[in-house]
Amino acid sequence: MTTQNQTNSQEGVILAPSFRLPILIIFLGALLLLLPLKPWPTVIVSSFGFFLLLQSFTLKLQFTEKDLVVLQLGRELRRFPFKNWIAWKLLFPIIPGFFYFREEASPHLLPILFNPKELQDQLKLKVGDLEIKPN
Repeated sequence: MTTQNQTNSQEGVILAPSFRLPILIIFLGALLLLLPLKPWPTVIVSSFGFFLLLQSFTLKLQFTEKDLVVLQLGRELRRFPFKNWIAWKLLFPIIPGFFYFREEASPHLLPILFNPKELQDQLKLKVGDLEIKPN
């Protein structure tokens, strides 16, 4: 059963958030308390984890027929037309890790703050032939 938020075909599919990466970073930050340099490594790493957690709640990825749209609190931040894509890859999707994609103009690397399975399914559906395969 999928948890993605299906909307009508014009609006596309909005991915469900995933909180695994921010929580993992916060947990790793807490483990740094065991180091003799405490509490600064914990404060820095955990602050980044809390920032990503906040982003998990506010950012959404929407897949339309022609574009990947980044939304923040329902407002469009950026649109990436699939016709400009050259390649994409999910790095460390089990953790989850990062989503890399390259457009004609520039590369992009985003933390996976969304359900990684839904992200991969939508990418394969929209731009599956551009996936960077392992050697």
